[in-house]
Amino acid sequence: MKLIVGLGNPGPRYHLTRHNVGFDVLNAFADRHFFPSCRSRFYGLVTDHSVSGEKVVLLAPQTYMNASGKSVRQCADFFKVDHENILVLLDDMNLDLGRLRMRQGGSAGGQKGLADIIRHLGDDQIPRLRIGIGRPPGRMAASDFVLHRFTDVERNEMDVCIADCVAGVETWITDGLNAAMNQLNPLKEKADE
Repeated sequence: MKLIVGLGNPGPRYHLTRHNVGFDVLNAFADRHFFPSCRSRFYGLVTDHSVSGEKVVLLAPQTYMNASGKSVRQCADFFKVDHENILVLLDDMNLDLGRLRMRQGGSAGGQKGLADIIRHLGDDQIPRLRIGIGRPPGRMAASDFVLHRFTDVERNEMDVCIADCVAGVETWITDGLNAAMNQLNPLKEKADE
């Protein structure tokens, strides 16, 4: 069994903002694999379905980004999912727009939603897919920047990035973390060449 967690903030005000790119990938994955409608459980929206013969649970915490850990902990405990079978999808302001970085674990790197998950699970070895949203322009505060929507040009680039993420999540499910890392991590470098 796999648990895929998309991070973001609930409500229409935050829909399609940079901080909600984890939700965007989760929704695109659910659509591609025809997951049933979500139900409210574990302080989040949850659905499950079989993908390539593997039961997959999707969770979108509705606690706001910085308090995501409570939702993830309850869901993981209920489904008895080992930590190495949890994948967190999250935005990363320290990566260029559209750049992807999948890792087995490590620090939260300043991402408060991931930090809360690590705190609640008591383990930093949680696989995660960081999705680059770029840096704030000029002197714009990071907290303001992440709550802005992408420009039309950026949105086009992010749509391609989200499709790459969905393909990488599929690889993680079928072939494991190393295969997904090899697929996703070099993507931006190849595009830049």
